[in-house]
Amino acid sequence: MGERVAFIGLGVMGYPMAGHLAAGGHEVTVYNRTASKAEAWVAEHNGKAAATPKEAAEGADFVFCCVGNDDDLRAVTIGPDGAFAGMGEGAVFIDNTTASAEVAKELHAAGQEKGIGVLDAPVSGGQAGAENGVLTVMVGGDQDAYDKAAPLIECYARMQQLMGPAGSGQLTKMVNQICIAGLVQGLAEGLHFAKRAGLDGEAVVDVISKGAAQSWQMENRYQTMLKGEFEFGFAVDWMRKDLNICLSTARQTGAKLPVAALVDQFYAQVQDMGGKRWDTSSLIALLDRKD
Repeated sequence: MGERVAFIGLGVMGYPMAGHLAAGGHEVTVYNRTASKAEAWVAEHNGKAAATPKEAAEGADFVFCCVGNDDDLRAVTIGPDGAFAGMGEGAVFIDNTTASAEVAKELHAAGQEKGIGVLDAPVSGGQAGAENGVLTVMVGGDQDAYDKAAPLIECYARMQQLMGPAGSGQLTKMVNQICIAGLVQGLAEGLHFAKRAGLDGEAVVDVISKGAAQSWQMENRYQTMLKGEFEFGFAVDWMRKDLNICLSTARQTGAKLPVAALVDQFYAQVQDMGGKRWDTSSLIALLDRKD
């Protein structure tokens, strides 16, 4: 028997994730700020659409959410039309947004007051991972809520793990983004160097990808980086949002992130070049440009 599920936020990630829940046999009601997107989802997946997050969440055993940032998250959860107002005791809220650990703790506390479970569960794997149902999900929250939600998260995940109490999922996602930032900059510099040195970039990657330099970014982005193609994938605007969360948290914890801070400034220069919606691999465009 499928569960009664609500999904709030049908962007490039949420739309296919909600689809995987429907394909998993669950009864899904969706809400999206732009109603036409919700209507398109319903036409494709035979679910239902609601006019507000509260309406979507009413009667749901599980409410998933994937929106833009902390403010967007508060807007769809707290308040008279928010999802929490429609959720009953014992229901579980699973937030797949990449947001701050502070808002995760805030929502967890609000959920406890209402008798609902709240999990911060940001994802990694990009649009392709969402479409193929192979995301990595890092979760913060209580064990009992996670145990209830894990079978549903599995509908769109290749890997999921409870990392600790509320906020731990978001903190783990920050580690993910910090690591990626340095990796992409290193790959950009390596490919740029290869071109300037007169090497065949594809041949170089064919060799070094079989050794210690191998990474997901190298395997999946080197060809488009060499061609200067960036009109796809995880946008620079989104990466800067994530890195700003990382850097703010680092200031609070006393962590030192010199490379992440530098790469964030490189992304700011990419934005100035008109690359706000370019893929994050566009760091190479800064190096290749003719000054």
